Amino acid sequence: MKYVNLGATGVRVSRVCLGMMSYGNDSERPWVLDEDAAEPIVKAAVEGGITFFDTADVYSGGASEVATGRLLPKFLDREQYVLATKVYSPMGQGENDRGLSRKHVMAGIDASLRRLGTDYVDLYQIHRFDYRTPIEETMAALHDVVRAGKARYIGASSLFAWQFAKAQYTADEHGWTRFVSMQNHYNLVYREEEREMIPQCIDQGVGVIPWSPLARGLLAGNRTRSGERHTVRAGSDPFGDSLYTLAADFDVVDRCAEVAAERDIPSAQVALAWLLQRPGVTAPIVGATKQGHLEDALAAEKLVLTEDEVRRLEEPYVPHPVLGHI
Repeated sequence: MKYVNLGATGVRVSRVCLGMMSYGNDSERPWVLDEDAAEPIVKAAVEGGITFFDTADVYSGGASEVATGRLLPKFLDREQYVLATKVYSPMGQGENDRGLSRKHVMAGIDASLRRLGTDYVDLYQIHRFDYRTPIEETMAALHDVVRAGKARYIGASSLFAWQFAKAQYTADEHGWTRFVSMQNHYNLVYREEEREMIPQCIDQGVGVIPWSPLARGLLAGNRTRSGERHTVRAGSDPFGDSLYTLAADFDVVDRCAEVAAERDIPSAQVALAWLLQRPGVTAPIVGATKQGHLEDALAAEKLVLTEDEVRRLEEPYVPHPVLGHI
């Protein structure tokens, strides 16, 4: 496993980040594993060199953070891993149980730390943009979270480039903490982030940690052009259904399968390898509910695609509307 700096910071992360959304007892999602089932996968991830782990307060209503807080200390000391979580999404029925107000950010970090069983997170991320809260209020609150020692760094997820630039400018103007990472929707099927966000991140020294690197399993073959669903998640993922609907998406999937067949490896390895070779990308966030998923991710980190393979993989792509920002 290779390790790189997260953006312009000095903190080192593995080139593959394990997404912990897939784990948590009593989850309402049928594909989520309980802690006993997740433990061997997390153990194998650590043995494979992964030291970067991502979750969020909203995943399974907090159960993912609880599972993360119980599983990671079994295999790593606290200073050996980089732990990321997020705030923004509804965590209750109240008007202030969501968003990026000072009230919710301060309540959110404390609740996340309790569930995670730790004194601090390494990366505290805003899950989306809050149109109801002034950006000055959000950035001031996040700065105070860092100053209080509850987070080492802050990051953002799925913003428009102008929103991200506004947030960074606001932080600079007041001498507050800047975002060091962008967790965005980016994969071989959805490449709109290459227009504005990724160039901005490269220019500003911001690490890119894409979510859904396999298009929620589409690039691994979990759904077919005719509508067949081959996994539990594929059959119970309405958000994924809303993201990938174009016929051209399946043209990309087919091309990925062709390149993979020529190498006699799974499509998932090719799709992840492509993403790992893209400019600006620090570490894709990979979900794994089977050992094979993790094995593909570890193999992809070592796979180098040729220029011709990259050209062929990118050839079928067509422009998309902005997806995943809501």
